[in-house]
Amino acid sequence: MNSKVTDVLIVGAGPTGLTLAVSLLARGRQVTIVDKLKEGDNTSRAAVVYPGTLELLDPYGVAERLVARGIRTPKFTIRDRDHVLMPVPFDKLPTAFPYALLVSQAATEAELLKRLEQLGGNVLRPCEVTRITEEESGVTVAFSGGDTMRARFVVGADGVHSFVRQQVQIAYEGDSAGESYSLADVRLKGGVPDDELVVYFSPAGHLVVLPLPGSIHRVVAHVKDAPENPDIPFLQELLDTRGPKSERTVVHEVFWGSRFLTHHALAQRFRTGPILLAGDAAHEHSPLGGQGMNLGIHDAIALARALSAVLGGATTDLLDSYGEAQNRIAKGVINVTDMLTKIATTSEHLRGIRNVIVDVLDPMVHSRLAWRLSQLGYEKEIRENIQLI
Repeated sequence: MNSKVTDVLIVGAGPTGLTLAVSLLARGRQVTIVDKLKEGDNTSRAAVVYPGTLELLDPYGVAERLVARGIRTPKFTIRDRDHVLMPVPFDKLPTAFPYALLVSQAATEAELLKRLEQLGGNVLRPCEVTRITEEESGVTVAFSGGDTMRARFVVGADGVHSFVRQQVQIAYEGDSAGESYSLADVRLKGGVPDDELVVYFSPAGHLVVLPLPGSIHRVVAHVKDAPENPDIPFLQELLDTRGPKSERTVVHEVFWGSRFLTHHALAQRFRTGPILLAGDAAHEHSPLGGQGMNLGIHDAIALARALSAVLGGATTDLLDSYGEAQNRIAKGVINVTDMLTKIATTSEHLRGIRNVIVDVLDPMVHSRLAWRLSQLGYEKEIRENIQLI
């Protein structure tokens, strides 16, 4: 371990932790970031980067490089089989990035890691935290190899099963049942577009199909008892029963597949003294709408501003402001994804009524949903609540 003392110790080197480390290093702060996984052990769930997130990453030189690796889509559509229920347009939004960027989470992490290393940082792996002890002058963190580290602040960016959150006994409140999802990267032909994210609403559960670079499509499906390794017959059945009907989509190859269980949950608070939470450690919700990773990156930028100011002598009240602002934003995201999930899984006998209602919605509703999903409004809210320029 390179250092036994640091200003900020970040636990977790996913998109949230990496963004936080990059932002703090760019501000000249001392940062250590650790992750319990070896290189290459992380799975790739998130595949959409929204305009508001690209705007946040742009000052760090990450957005442009990420855009070069992804597919730009000016809208995504919500459909019931072949019927377009609602287009969600991004091309009229007031931003330099008027599109959703479709790119693997692995690419996002790779570009963030590259920037981290350019700033003189690196991720210590595998490095598992086993104990966190809060003291008057900071925090002492113990690791599985027997090393310890002193930090002024510790940030848990270590996912939905956050060890940091559990150590400081912050309640994680939400639904207990959870929703089962299957996801896979596949090669397919027919039916689905090669330049657009599509959400298919179905009484059996929603289906998301989106293109990724390399002639690959990501398939994400809300299914009961998702298989550990989804195969071609399983995925083909999903597309045949939920996807396009007029032109059959045929799965030819599965490159990677997995399953996961997600809840709608929110940490009771984002801060306990010098210990803070960000990303999935602080909030979890349905993947419908692709908000999770994007919201975690917003958490990271907001927290970096607050922590940097505090390290520079500002009052720690800024850290409470961070928690309150991001908690409120996370509640809003949970409400939107919960609403979309309920609409998506409308029962068969109400499906026709649902489709008529969604069909006649004013285009302004479509634009408002695009604004909400784009996360462009969060930057202004963050600045106002944390009172930083």
